[in-house]
Formats: sequence, C-alpha cells, structure tokens
Amino acid sequence: MLVVALAGSIGSAAAHPHVWVTAASELVYAPDGSITGVRHAWTFDDMFSTYALQGIETKTKGVYTREELAPLAQTNVESLKEFAFFTFAKADGKKQRFVDPVDYYLEYKDTALVLHFTLPFKTPFKTKQLALEVFDPTFFVDFGLQKKDPIRLVGAPASCTTAIERPSDGAATAQKIGEDNFMDGGANANFGAMFANKITVNCP
Repeated sequence: MLVVALAGSIGSAAAHPHVWVTAASELVYAPDGSITGVRHAWTFDDMFSTYALQGIETKTKGVYTREELAPLAQTNVESLKEFAFFTFAKADGKKQRFVDPVDYYLEYKDTALVLHFTLPFKTPFKTKQLALEVFDPTFFVDFGLQKKDPIRLVGAPASCTTAIERPSDGAATAQKIGEDNFMDGGANANFGAMFANKITVNCP
C-alpha cells in the first residue's frame, strides 16, 4: 500500500529519500479574489508505483481504472492527514489551515501512479502574499516540482504573479532549522525543510 511507505517518513529523519514525487499544483481562487484551496497532482516514481499496485485486482492486466484504484486513493488521502499533506501555507506571514481533502483519486499513467486531490483552506482568504511549501520534513519522500507549469493560478486576479524557488538538486543551501519553520519540532523533524519547494504568489 502506498500509505505504508509514506508512513515511514514520520519518526526519524532519513539521510536519503526512499520515494520520489513529481508535483504540480493549482491555487484555486473564488470570484471575489479569495483563495479557496490547493489542487495537487503528485506523480510517484515507477519503482514505487509498481510496489504500491501489488495485490490490486483489475479486469484488464496492466490497466488500472479510477474505480479499481479508489480504495487505495481513499486510504492514502486519509493517512496523509497525519503528515499535514506535506503542504504548508502562509498568508502575509500567518499560517493557514486546511480541512480534509476533496475530489481525490488515483490514476495510472505511463507506468506511474498519479494522486490527485484538492486541499480546501479552512477559511478562504485574501492576501497580498501567499507562501506555499511542499516537502516532507524528514526527507523520506523527495518532492520535486514538475518542470513545465508546476504552479497554476485558477481564477486569480490578473495582477497576481508567481515565483518559484526549487532546492538545488539535493544540495540545498542549509537554512536555520527551527527559524520560522512551518512545522513544530526539533532539528531532525525539519531536516526536509532544506529541500522544500517554495512557491510565492504576490497579488498587489
């Protein structure tokens, strides 16, 4: 099960990642300009996808429908809650909370599993600057942003712009662990913050 490997990311810091994810995200805006949620699409590496699919019965060999993958999708989005969905947001410096994911499903595409889900914010908000980070604090899961269009703004005001800061291929510049972190805990708990993908949206 996919969740089995993800669960291993909590408890102790890993020196090297064991699962690789290519992430693409959308920020969803309401007509009044408030941000309502984050829509993720996470593509898992081929080796891990093969492992996660073991034991799943299908009508056609090698073909996995959304319906056949539905139980696995549900198990995983429910389990990811314990890890804050590896998604951390601040609006003008203030931490924002998410509620349970919606519209989630798994698809099998080009030998890889892709997990789709939407994280609604607990309370929609307007902000001049949104800081969004996607990472595993223990670096068990290595999140890399999709090369083309890793972040899209859906329904955002025309004045909004985005900036992306990627970790430098496994050699990210060390940050002061514990300084204005998104998550609580000791230094080991935030090891993965050094490899976080950082997205900034500015709306003057």
